[in-house]
Amino acid sequence: MDAFFAAAEQAAKPSLRGKPVVVGGIGGRGVVSTASYEARVFGVRSAMPTAQARRLCPNAAYLSPRFTLYRQVSEVVMELLHALSPLVEPLSLDEAFVDLEAGGVPAETAAVRAVGEQLRRDIRSATGLTGSVGLAGAKLLAKIASEAAKPDGLVVIEPGTERELLGPMTARTLPGVGPATAEALRRAGIHTVAETAEAGEAELVRLLGKAHGAGLYAMALGQDDRPVVAERDAKSISVEDTFEVDLTDRARVRSEVLRLADRCVQRLRAAGRSGRTVVIKVRNYDFSTLTRSETLRGPTDDPAVIREAAVRLLEMVDTTGGVRLLGVGVSGLADFTQEDLFAQLATEREAAESASAAAAQQAAGGPERQEPEEERPRRWDPGLDVVHDEYGAGWVQGSGVGRVTVRFETPWSAPGRVRTFAVEDPALRPGEPLPLVGGAPAGGQSSEPAILPKFLSPEPGGTGSEVGEEISKR
Repeated sequence: MDAFFAAAEQAAKPSLRGKPVVVGGIGGRGVVSTASYEARVFGVRSAMPTAQARRLCPNAAYLSPRFTLYRQVSEVVMELLHALSPLVEPLSLDEAFVDLEAGGVPAETAAVRAVGEQLRRDIRSATGLTGSVGLAGAKLLAKIASEAAKPDGLVVIEPGTERELLGPMTARTLPGVGPATAEALRRAGIHTVAETAEAGEAELVRLLGKAHGAGLYAMALGQDDRPVVAERDAKSISVEDTFEVDLTDRARVRSEVLRLADRCVQRLRAAGRSGRTVVIKVRNYDFSTLTRSETLRGPTDDPAVIREAAVRLLEMVDTTGGVRLLGVGVSGLADFTQEDLFAQLATEREAAESASAAAAQQAAGGPERQEPEEERPRRWDPGLDVVHDEYGAGWVQGSGVGRVTVRFETPWSAPGRVRTFAVEDPALRPGEPLPLVGGAPAGGQSSEPAILPKFLSPEPGGTGSEVGEEISKR
């Protein structure tokens, strides 16, 4: 998919179409996840600090990610890919390898090109977004072809032309060539893929070691025999948070670790898995990062067990200088759970003691008085969906000093009007993402009567079937 997160936001927000959009962490320590092509003109790139992106492109729309929407679109695209072949290997929400031969497509240029072009049309029709297709005889080459096809294109690498295509590219193009490997090659006078191949396998093995050197030499020749693997089993499940201000209070660090442990358990259970190794990750104020792990006696998804292990691991880490990132993960995944009886007994004992204390207090002083919990203020991050009782569906443009600014528009409307409310306005509430194509859901959020995008709108007097025919022609 082309600039997937940013493109999805532009499709959902008519006022942002054709304008620079950056999706990612919006805080001072945020990182760019995706930049639209309009923002890339200014030098904004993925993985760039958001603060740097703001300096390069101050007029861009900086939005928080909406993964619910991205997953919905991704599921539609992956269904289209599975219709082509039983062998689909997802790499992320917006990218996958597909073995067309397993789907019965003849190994002929005309045949695979026709499949690729039809796939692009189907993606546009089903999602309103564009995708780029790379076709080749190996995963390495297909990946390179898809990058060359962006945006909204298709590139076929004909058999026998691989080395000619790869030769002028930098060595960093090849998988496994990161900054350290690239520097080792540079010191040896190797800069391009052609120079990598000319160096020979023996020289690469001497520079990089046997496994890495031999693999890199094969890649430089355009040889990649990795199969498309339909099921890639996750090795671990983890969550992490970066904080706007370094955490120096030990109690706060501990509470954040407990919160992350609970989130990790939620993801673990959603995946129907358990794990035997608990891992914490701590990034200090000076960017130094360390991990600590503990292997349990058996796999578990018990939140008490994982919380206790995470806290024990935290005790092994000095956080007095300040913590900018914390993470909790579980590895050694399994499909069954082996309960920790000691943790279970401790949890039951703690519950019993709490119940006894409450009963004693009630007997001494009558019904226990419950202090009302302080209601947490609602957080209105830029880009998130909202619904207003009077104005309908919209999205947050920004908030501050007790006010929140909302633009009311849908994926099918013209650019909408902007209105400002108090952050605690009872008529304003969080919403759910609207579908990018197909009109507003029945009984769902709506504002003005839905207007289809131009490329989906029938001519006056036309029918919906004519729209479908026009899409297939395009």
